[in-house]
Amino acid sequence: MGVDPTRPVVHSSLYASLRTNLPREAMGFREYPFAAKKTGQRDPRRFPGHWEVLEYLKDYASEFGITELVRFETEVSRVWRRESGKWEVRSRKRSGEEEVVNEAFDAVVVCNGHYTEPRIAHIPGVDRWPGKQIHSHNYRVPEPFQNKIVVLIGSSASAVDISREIASVANEVHIASWSNSNEESATLPGYDNVWLRPMIERANEDGTISFPHGFKISADIILHCTGYKYHFPFLDTQGIVTVDDSRVGPLYKHVFPPSLAPWLSFVGLPWKIAPFPQC
Repeated sequence: MGVDPTRPVVHSSLYASLRTNLPREAMGFREYPFAAKKTGQRDPRRFPGHWEVLEYLKDYASEFGITELVRFETEVSRVWRRESGKWEVRSRKRSGEEEVVNEAFDAVVVCNGHYTEPRIAHIPGVDRWPGKQIHSHNYRVPEPFQNKIVVLIGSSASAVDISREIASVANEVHIASWSNSNEESATLPGYDNVWLRPMIERANEDGTISFPHGFKISADIILHCTGYKYHFPFLDTQGIVTVDDSRVGPLYKHVFPPSLAPWLSFVGLPWKIAPFPQC
């Protein structure tokens, strides 16, 4: 499930087939456009695969000499503020047995992302359910779902992508979501082995999954496409900055905690974009 805080490797959340949902023209830096390259193994599509985005970032870092300013394979274990106002940062190299290093800085910018700590759906009885659970954080390819009956929880981008991909190999895919109707059965248009279900009521010891209206199925796997939590286990602000579900605060403009500004700031916290209505 990828939720063990002692796991030695925290990998990315990118599955093999993942492509961007924005055109490359909208993703590039102004001073270095994300232009299509048709050489070698590059992906020239307007909506390229995730590996092409990585290659673009590598190109950008090389062009502007950023790589030599970055410490790779380094884990920050604690960040706290001294009485002097300086920020103490404790880190260590992930490879080898190098000692822990403490350093003082004038300011800290927190930008550790939002796709590492999985959010898991609460399912009554799941502790005694004999099947397998997986979070989309650990999904890579559809082959392990061959001939399986899968209950997939979610209704956002990863749920849409993954449900259709595993439908090509699984016997059945049941998409459970709070946003689905309460109808007993509704087939996903274009698929004869994918059903839209309301949210799971409970998981049972006999291997079945119960839905509203008394409907049950025997399932092999529950796949949580349920997003992620904001998670800053290294940051010690003496309770000034808190995380309440999906809200980090108090922050001005989603960036600065007022009592610690401008010496502590956050980058990239908003993750939902609501367009203005058309007049």
